[in-house]
Parts: sequence; structure tokens; C-alpha cells
Amino acid sequence: MTEYQANSAKLEKFRQAPWLVKASILLHAALLICLLFAPGWWPWLLAIFLANHLLISLVGLWPRSTWLGSNWTELPPSAKRRNEIALTIDDGPDPAVTRPVLDILDHYQVKATFFYIGHKAAQHPELCREIVARGHAIENHSQQHSVYFSMFGYTRMANEIVAAQQTLHGITGIAPRFFRAPAGLRNPFLDPVLKRLGLQLASWSVRAFDTRVNDADQVKTRLINGLRPGAIVLLHDGNAARTVNGEAIIVATLPALLQAAKAKGLHFVTLAQAAN
Repeated sequence: MTEYQANSAKLEKFRQAPWLVKASILLHAALLICLLFAPGWWPWLLAIFLANHLLISLVGLWPRSTWLGSNWTELPPSAKRRNEIALTIDDGPDPAVTRPVLDILDHYQVKATFFYIGHKAAQHPELCREIVARGHAIENHSQQHSVYFSMFGYTRMANEIVAAQQTLHGITGIAPRFFRAPAGLRNPFLDPVLKRLGLQLASWSVRAFDTRVNDADQVKTRLINGLRPGAIVLLHDGNAARTVNGEAIIVATLPALLQAAKAKGLHFVTLAQAAN
């Protein structure tokens, strides 16, 4: 590669970067120039530098933000016009919860998108294949679901996502097209990793914290109130909270949610179907 080609490639990467990342790069360059020509301003320049990094950190803690790159917080406009809605289910598989969830979905003839953790999927490959055989989709939710994912550098983040991609593809024979960050948290390295791998980041429109809230009525009310064309609903079959009777919250709330969606004339699709 010639120097011209290398510089052109760098320029193209800069052009494709999210606007907040581009603004931060330009700000860093401006701060460096100011420091060279006005070193006495360093306390103010340092304050601006720290404020910029604080902003990036806060945006990374905002799962539905699009400031760090493309992020599906709802379905595309064409899917909204068709009154489509997506049910996404995270953190599994967990056979004790996933199997009754699949039976409920079959009963209501609903297809869902399961964002699965690679190492958990590897423990239950037959269940994952059954999910796909029933017409659902399995997407990438990282290999280990580390609580430190948003602190990873580019290489470690890429390795984590690639490992899950290979695990899930190897089990189901279908390469995931979507990625959801653990807890929805991320940093500026995620967008270029996903672009390189051809994955689309997806968050959600409505959630009810069903990994922590054990009141089924509270979870149902929050989810049903958020139902609308184009909504992406988040529930969990892995790490699911339990009712006082020991029932997984997703199992206790899912029938009412699906009935409410039907009453509103909404049709469930997988994220991949909505993208077509």
C-alpha cells in the first residue's frame, strides 16, 4: 500500500467515524495546538480535555444513544408502517427458563430474537439449534458477558465479539447479524469493531428490568405501556428474576404481553426480518 493509499484509508475511517468521535479527535488536535502556542492556558485546556472524556464515558453508559455509532433503538420505518414489533430475549440460554418460553411463543405463534452469550450457548448447543428450528433468531451478546466490557480496548473487544460470532455460527450454522452489548454499555471502540464484522448494534425501546424486579404485575405494566409499532422489547431468559412463587418473571409476564400486543394490532418479527 502506497503512502497515498494509506492516508486515503485513514481519511475514510475518519469520515465513517461517529460524529462524537470525530468531534473529539478534532478537539484533541485543537487542544494540542493551543498547548504549543499558549502553554499558560494548560489548566483550562486540561479541564476541556477531561470534560470531553467525561462526556464520552457518560454517552457509553447510555444504552440507547446513537452518538457513538449506529444503534437500533426501534425497528426501521418500513417495519413500523407494517405495525411490526420485536421481542428480544437476553442472557441465555437457560434450559429451565428457555424451554417454557419457547412453548409460550409457539402457543401464540410469535417469533423472537434471542441475544445469547457464547459460552452459555456452547453448554447447550442442542437447545440453541432447537430455537432456530422453531423459527427464532439467535444473535450475538458477546462470548463471556463481562461486566467490564465497556472498558475493553479495541483488540479485546473485537476478540470477545468474534469469539461469540464463531461459537454461535458453529452451533446454529447461521452467522449472527446483530450485536447487543452486555448491559447495553460500550465505548468508542465498539462501532469500528462492528463495522469491520458487519454487525448492527441493537438496544431496545422498552424494558422492565426483569433481572431485578420480581413483581410480575409491575413488569407487565411497564412493558405493555411501551408497546407501539416499531418497538424493540427486552426481556431475559438468562439471569431472570423470580416471583415469590419461584417462577421466572419472563414466564409469568410473557402471555399477557403477547396478548396485549395482539390486541393493539402489532405483529412480532425478528430483527433480521424487520431489516429485510
